[in-house]
Parts: sequence; structure tokens; C-alpha cells
Amino acid sequence: MKKAVIAITGASGSIYAAIFLNKLCAAKDQWTDLSVVMTENAREVWRTELGNESYNEYPLKFYTTNDFSAPFASGSGQYDTMIIIPCSMGSLGRIASGVSNDLITRAADVILKERRKLICVVRDTPYNLIHIRNMETITLAGGIICPATPSFYSKPTSIEEVASTVVDRVLDLAGFNIKTFRWGK
Repeated sequence: MKKAVIAITGASGSIYAAIFLNKLCAAKDQWTDLSVVMTENAREVWRTELGNESYNEYPLKFYTTNDFSAPFASGSGQYDTMIIIPCSMGSLGRIASGVSNDLITRAADVILKERRKLICVVRDTPYNLIHIRNMETITLAGGIICPATPSFYSKPTSIEEVASTVVDRVLDLAGFNIKTFRWGK
């Protein structure tokens, strides 16, 4: 049973966050606590890309980016996993620099200092050298960089199925037990 925090930043890719939350809500037998932090930019991008405000409909605890009383803002909260989906390059850069100026960057700092699992689903392309160095820094600190790069082995036929190839990979990395396409099976 996992205690996980999900952060949604303002990078393009709201479909990844929506599918991810849907799949985690369907797998509620695998977690004891699932908390969400969503930036205001993420809400705007969600409305633009998905044309709705369905983030308000999830039966999960949402925190504002300035709520440092959230349990995962401290190592004593014992959250074992943090997934940032999508992860903007701004958030990635602040995490890599150790700047904890909001709840997302503070929670990421806590996860890294406690040697727990941080997964950053970066969506931007192409990368500049600063992005690459920030990804290297987070990787060296113990984080996982998982670019939102879909696979096509499963022959997806819709945009949701394409996005699910990324989401399923992230769920695997986070240690959730899911049914998904497996190569060679």
C-alpha cells in the first residue's frame, strides 16, 4: 500500500494527468493516501487542452501550492512516492537547484532527501542544455526522469491509448500493479 503525492504543473500534457488520476482512482486498493497538488497554470492548461474542469471531480485530497502544512511537506509524513505529471521545465529546474518555494518543490525536496521515489514526467521538447543538466542533477540525486514519450508496440488507436502508454510506464515505475501491454506476451 502506497502513500503517494501527485503534482500537476502547467506544462502541456493534461491528458497524461487525467488518465493517470483515473487509473489511480481505479486502483484504490493499492494506496492508503493519494494527495494532489495542482498549480494554477495546470488548471488553466487543463481547461484549454481538455475543455473541462474535471479535476474538481476526483475524490482525492487536493492541496494548494502554498499549503506547507500538507503532510508530505515533511519527511515525517512518510510518503514513499511522488510523481510530477506533467513536469514543467521550470519546476524541474527549481527542484534541481534545491529551491523549495512552493509545495511541489518542497515535497520533491523531501522525497529526495528521504531517498524515496521521485518520478518527473517531463513533456517539453526539444531540450536545451540547461534542461539536460537539470535532468542529470535530479537523476544523480535519486530521481527518475520519465519523458512523456509514447510507445506504439500496443498499436494504440486513439489519443487516449497513446497517452496511456506513457501513463502505464509511469505506474510501473511507481510500483503499482497494473494490467497493460507487455512486450513479448
